[in-house]
Amino acid sequence: MTAALLLITLVILGSAAVAMGLRNLIHSALLLVLSWAGIAAFYLWAGAEFVAFAQVLVYVGAVSMIVLFAVLLTRRSRAELSVAPESLRRAVAGVLAGGATAGVLALAVLNTNLAVAPTVAPVVTVRQLGVELMGPQAAAVLVVGVILTVALLGAVVLAASDRKDGKEDAP
Repeated sequence: MTAALLLITLVILGSAAVAMGLRNLIHSALLLVLSWAGIAAFYLWAGAEFVAFAQVLVYVGAVSMIVLFAVLLTRRSRAELSVAPESLRRAVAGVLAGGATAGVLALAVLNTNLAVAPTVAPVVTVRQLGVELMGPQAAAVLVVGVILTVALLGAVVLAASDRKDGKEDAP
């Protein structure tokens, strides 16, 4: 394992773990952006430059902005955010579910046969991929864009309709 791969792994897993533990949604979203950038760095390390570029454009750029806008548009006032602390039972259930998931993943990795002969991957150029996406798959790309836009608007409408007093948030 090279030092670069170890550093990339620490950035990805560290930022994701800290993002899950924070209570501030904006800070969590920003750390999630750092985790996605780490995944793009892994793709660069692995030699998949196009996938790294797509990761930066789609996740680091577009999806992170959608997440941040959704958080900012649906944000509640400080008084509405004060809730009772998490129960111990819920925390134990989360730790058990995480442990079970880690166990299943560890068993899957340990039981993987790594002596399989490598297969030759088909050679696809960036131009061929672009022609495929903007040719027969153009409708699917547009539908995904519309679905993401409707989901963001739906989140804004749901957040706005839940307010009981009808007042704006005080500064």
